[in-house]
Amino acid sequence: MRFAEAPDEVLARLATLRERDAPTHGGHVLSYVYDSGVPALDEVAAAAIRLMQPVNGLDPTTFGSVAALERDLVAFTRDLLGGGQAGDGEAVGTVTSGGTESCLLAVKTARDAWLAARGLAPGAARPRLVAPTTAHAAFHKAAHYFGLELDLVPVRPDGAVAAEAVAGRLGTDGDGGPDDVALVVVSAPSYPHAALDPVADVAAAAAAQGVPVHVDACIGGMALPFWPDLPDWDLRVPGVTSLSVDLHKYGYAPKGVSVLLHRGRDRQRGQYFATTRWPGYPVVNPTMLGSRSGGPLAAAWAITQVLGRDGLATLADRSRQATEALRDAVGQIEGLRVVGHPTGPLLAVASDDAAGAERRVDPHVWADAVTAHGWVLQAQPSHRQPDGTVLPHTTHLTVTPVTASVLDELVPALVAAADEVRGTPRPAPDAALGRLAATGAPPTPPSSQTAATLLAGLGLDTSRIGDDGPGVGPMAPLLAAVEALPAPTAERLLVELLARLVEPR
Repeated sequence: MRFAEAPDEVLARLATLRERDAPTHGGHVLSYVYDSGVPALDEVAAAAIRLMQPVNGLDPTTFGSVAALERDLVAFTRDLLGGGQAGDGEAVGTVTSGGTESCLLAVKTARDAWLAARGLAPGAARPRLVAPTTAHAAFHKAAHYFGLELDLVPVRPDGAVAAEAVAGRLGTDGDGGPDDVALVVVSAPSYPHAALDPVADVAAAAAAQGVPVHVDACIGGMALPFWPDLPDWDLRVPGVTSLSVDLHKYGYAPKGVSVLLHRGRDRQRGQYFATTRWPGYPVVNPTMLGSRSGGPLAAAWAITQVLGRDGLATLADRSRQATEALRDAVGQIEGLRVVGHPTGPLLAVASDDAAGAERRVDPHVWADAVTAHGWVLQAQPSHRQPDGTVLPHTTHLTVTPVTASVLDELVPALVAAADEVRGTPRPAPDAALGRLAATGAPPTPPSSQTAATLLAGLGLDTSRIGDDGPGVGPMAPLLAAVEALPAPTAERLLVELLARLVEPR
């Protein structure tokens, strides 16, 4: 066969593109990637993917390896997360393409169960999904996709939700309250601030009202079992009916592989989509996807087999030690503070409002300065809660086992960056707001061209993004604009930014 381009040349071009990316290994990116620091795990994952590369996970009756690997992964996570009780309490589950899909399926299952219990067809009613404001955005997506009302419960300044605040949103007809809650969500921990929600208290209140509870343990589920001195938060808690956990986070598998566990077979079977109402093969899907790669499944399976429970415990301990060291180091930086009491291998950093303006460090300006030192942190905008209280803008750090080996480089970079920007206020979003006013744009989302013009006003030239390596420029101006602009306008800007990254040029 004659190729359009020699395979070696194609791979060389791919290698060049990868060289421009932020580094996925070595601990310099404290978000998005989860580096175990154990090269042998990368090798076994790559070999497993290669073996399963041609396999289609759509049909485990044809590819029995898919069923065997998924069975083992579900058993491993179930036993790790307290779901191994005998009888009706035993958990069953499904491997999905990632945390978002796991969360979507948990909500879809709960909605369908709520409708079925009332003899209603989809779309006939709009049940509520109750969650703290810190619940992952995947639940916003789930409510949007599946037609639920998202009822967000404000959290305290430390990022933790009060159980009584959640309980106050529940009720049944028998008690004179609404019977419209399909699911309550809690996090273990929440991504923005690493706050462990009061799972047991929320689950008890929800169970008393007959409301199911989902624990989103996507980020923490493979690490918290080894964290010391935690209250019960997983399937050991009565009233918890489902739990999601990502293997491509602290299970160290390649993207994307997650597990969704349900307590009891009948509930989990409601997750499936099945139809014989077309002339092709019967379609039976446990996930949103039909055809799906066997590669991530195989990689996650291989890594859990190699590591086992003891290996995961060792890596979790390394992450814990690094997290504690970073928490202490940030606590010593004048003008910054760690938000709340982080649980698990992540934390959020905000300005220390107790410091004078001239000594204060803005977390977004700081994050941009840290980037100049060769490290990537993640900026998070402030958030106005439904009760009017505001959670401050922060910078997020995800800590992995490899972080422990680079603390001697990372901590000085964090300190130096803070020294460089101390007293520097965050950028005012005047450029974006001025350009928006100049366009005469209505409060509805702007057009594609108007959005690109606004981005240019923030210093983001979308025609050049991706040409010169990772990153799109300083994030502080963009995040300041995101906070200042109406949400539909800010979201439209971000859509335009991401969409133009992949448009042909």
